[in-house]
Amino acid sequence: MNRKSIVQKHNPNINQLEALSPLSIGNSEFGFSVDFTGLQTFPQLYETPLGTQSNWGWHYSMGKNLYKSSDIEYQTFDHYGRKVPYPMQPENKEEAYHWLRQNPHRLQLGQLSFQFLDENEKVVDINAITEINQELDLWSGIIISRYAVNGQEVLVKTVCDPNSDAIGVYVSSTLLLTGRLQIIQSFPSPDVSHNSWAKATTLNWDHQERHQTIELDYNDYVVNLKRVMDEDSYYVRWEKNGGSFTRLDTHQYQIIPPHHQSEYSFTVSFSPEKSTKVDSLSDMMTASQHYWKEFWQKGAFVSFAGSTDTRANELERRVILSQYLTAIHSNGSIPPQETGLMYNSWFGKAHLEMHWWHAAHFPLWGRADRLNKSLQWYTTIIPIAKKIASGQGYEGARWPKMVGVDGEQSPSPVAPGLIWQQPHPIMLAELLYRDNNSLSMLHQYQEVVFESADFMADFASWDEEEQVYVLGPPLIPAQECHRMEDSKNPPYEIEYWKYGLETAVKWAERLGVAPNKKWSHIANHLKRPREKDGVYLAHENGDHTFTEKNHDHPSMVAALGILPGSLINKETMKNTLFKVKDEWQWDTAWGWDFPMCAMTAARVGETELAIDFLLMDAVKNTYLPNGHNYQRPGLTAYLPGNGGLLIAIAMMVAGWDDHTSGDYPGFPKNSKWNIEAEGFQSYI
Repeated sequence: MNRKSIVQKHNPNINQLEALSPLSIGNSEFGFSVDFTGLQTFPQLYETPLGTQSNWGWHYSMGKNLYKSSDIEYQTFDHYGRKVPYPMQPENKEEAYHWLRQNPHRLQLGQLSFQFLDENEKVVDINAITEINQELDLWSGIIISRYAVNGQEVLVKTVCDPNSDAIGVYVSSTLLLTGRLQIIQSFPSPDVSHNSWAKATTLNWDHQERHQTIELDYNDYVVNLKRVMDEDSYYVRWEKNGGSFTRLDTHQYQIIPPHHQSEYSFTVSFSPEKSTKVDSLSDMMTASQHYWKEFWQKGAFVSFAGSTDTRANELERRVILSQYLTAIHSNGSIPPQETGLMYNSWFGKAHLEMHWWHAAHFPLWGRADRLNKSLQWYTTIIPIAKKIASGQGYEGARWPKMVGVDGEQSPSPVAPGLIWQQPHPIMLAELLYRDNNSLSMLHQYQEVVFESADFMADFASWDEEEQVYVLGPPLIPAQECHRMEDSKNPPYEIEYWKYGLETAVKWAERLGVAPNKKWSHIANHLKRPREKDGVYLAHENGDHTFTEKNHDHPSMVAALGILPGSLINKETMKNTLFKVKDEWQWDTAWGWDFPMCAMTAARVGETELAIDFLLMDAVKNTYLPNGHNYQRPGLTAYLPGNGGLLIAIAMMVAGWDDHTSGDYPGFPKNSKWNIEAEGFQSYI
């Protein structure tokens, strides 16, 4: 396969204002999004915020210890005689509740814009800009933007340094000769402006007194700034190659390039510590070209060129762009937020039940090291997870759901009741182990796997009458519209408990240590999920699954799809899947539900249906020109959808442990699909 030509065939190309599709560059720890000018010149015209974000840039409003988890009231639920507290309702502690939800929040590190002037030195608006032609070269990671301002051509190249949190910009235009092209650096307030994350995604330009921008030193070539916000700070360094540098406002600066040249370049770096040196633009360009060439040449690859199914090219486009986007946004040193490094969703915090969807594809695509980066974070928050478990009277480590970089659990009306994030670290660690069967990997994640399993064993309850173990109540299944007090034995969670506990036993055997005896006993005595009218329900008490509750995630199908389904009847699951396809309210689903259903379809031998799910014509299954999975206004970039697509494709290409369908077992054998693939790891 000519990987380069296949990749570049799907380079995003922008020829007009695409308010939902800014292009982004990044290096997995830092991300920078641009409008059609190559910088962030017209953010007010974009529905998707133009972000400058990092994995280290976080802020606590009014300081790190304004409130603690003990400052809110907990709601108590009965768990078979245990009185278990959950931080689920604000009650009379709303200020503390909302502060803990919002803090720490990820910072918008700065807004970097062009300012164009007309012949009368008046700032021009978008109507003066024509002939837009912007392309992201996926093979080099460089965005090339061409356009005309009042008829004068502008060429911009924008790149992110793979080795530091910095961008480089090259500009060519005759506008430079007369000072009519300038650069503006602005810093918004770090504070969250609303209790609802969806209403707090726009930048806050009020309360300038709440932060400081300090000029440390500058000359004709270098400017160093320090940003201070309560107890938090970071540094910004400009390598500006001449020109003037002027403060326009309290937190806004203007750079006017030298007038004697029609080309100009600069770099801007962001860092938690003061930088002493930043690579030149030419070095950044070279490094980016090498980084992305290596990314595409290593790991797995698949092409659908030559297929006669009319959907093949669109599927290939989604696959290529999803690899690029998850490489930027989903393989950093901490689990990502659902919008990656684009902009803040849920105040910039990660949802750990989504970590699997963001990153499980990396080892399946021969890029296990990229998952290993973020999975290591769990080892650092084990004390927090054990404290959550012990505070509820359980053994082991209970992984939180919604977390900031500090790993602390966020209060929420739903999040603390979820349990399906609990086995994720076990499966993710197993996928890493399967990559090379490394003993060092077993030692690295032994504590994570065993502590996860210890909580799972203690959370399961013995039903004396039926002589089985059950899950809940209280719990909220992956289909979050069910009540804590009602939910019992959801199929996905029951099957995931079995898989997780059995995998923990395997890890103990590989390490030559004695496993917790409860792990096997519980795994072998879990109650099978309930069937009714030939289909699986959302949970044992979920009689209204396909009437009142046929919305949100159809997560019951994950029990045989994402998971091997050892407790599942294949024909019943096939019936369930078809009923889901026909009766689900797909406008209420989420981006990862479509690949989830495709994985189930593949397992039950319905390969045509697998393709139908991957490419279903549904709003939540929209993939924008920039490759992002659109969900709704305010959530226009949703990385779990991209990651889920890559997981499903890997499974459909390379198969799973007990498949017997030959090559490419998840694809139809109808002569319409021409598939070339290499480098994939089979799924569980």
